[in-house]
Amino acid sequence: MTAQSSATAPTTVTVGAGGGVALGALGVLAFSMSLPATRVAVHTLDPWFVAFGRAVGAALLAWAYLRFTGAPRPARDQWRRLSIVALGVVVGFPLFTSLALSTQTSAHGAVVVTVLPAMTAVFAVLRAGERPPPLFWIASVAGLALVLAFLAAGGSIRGTLAPADLYLLAAVVLCGLGYAEGGRLARELGGARTICWALLLSLPVTVPVTAVAALVHPPHGGIAAWAGFGYLTVVSMFLGFFAWYAGLARGGIAKVGQIQLVQPVLTLIWSALLLGEAVTPGALVVAGAVLACVVLIQRTRGGATPSRAPGRSPSAGRDGAGHAGDVRVADEVS
Repeated sequence: MTAQSSATAPTTVTVGAGGGVALGALGVLAFSMSLPATRVAVHTLDPWFVAFGRAVGAALLAWAYLRFTGAPRPARDQWRRLSIVALGVVVGFPLFTSLALSTQTSAHGAVVVTVLPAMTAVFAVLRAGERPPPLFWIASVAGLALVLAFLAAGGSIRGTLAPADLYLLAAVVLCGLGYAEGGRLARELGGARTICWALLLSLPVTVPVTAVAALVHPPHGGIAAWAGFGYLTVVSMFLGFFAWYAGLARGGIAKVGQIQLVQPVLTLIWSALLLGEAVTPGALVVAGAVLACVVLIQRTRGGATPSRAPGRSPSAGRDGAGHAGDVRVADEVS
């Protein structure tokens, strides 16, 4: 970033990609409990309040973080791209999953979320200019097929498309877009600042909707509902994205995004432990097979991580002294 401007300069991540897998896995672990937590929260709290209220709470944490770190304001083009991130992960995914899980179980939600890694990869190609090799797509489809086969064997797939499924499909499409755009933007802003600015940008929408939802259906819930809401606010909507976007920026959006293939199995395990929903013993076998696919994906070479953000000139990441901008590991997360 430059010393003469308060806006964040468009630097790119130039460190190695090895840590991207670990950061991505940490993000997936954080997100894997989102559906069970949402299911618990919307059992007694209004789904609109859960979806938008958690974004308001996370925005307060984001404001404190940005003030504490003295983060500069994003540039004009970055604000436009942040609006896409906000649409996908701050508004779209929380809203549609909250609506869906008002009538469906989190185990059922895990079925549709299985498509999310593939959707993230598609948007990585469309928005971030990544070009994964054929082996990447083969391993990705294999991992997707394994998870779907496991869910079908467990009875989670019944062949019908209810309104809740349409909500979940909309959530997956918007989330994939938000993941890809956020991972691309995190190469310039860092993972933490990307989600923080997206949360603040969403306040003109999230605050009024939260207020109206609270007035129409005053929030009354037990300890479990508020604990689920708290997890969604602090972890799913805030801290989880610190690691997730940093991982996408370092390791490649398409490649690191495929770590999400293990998320449905983790979600089913959390659903069994926290909600008493049935999970077959075959989950461990499938988890191991899916993990093998993820490892194969991470070993693919070529085309996964562009050398610079699309549309940027080679000098776009240089500072006033003409030196190439270098985003260090700490900056990627913060």
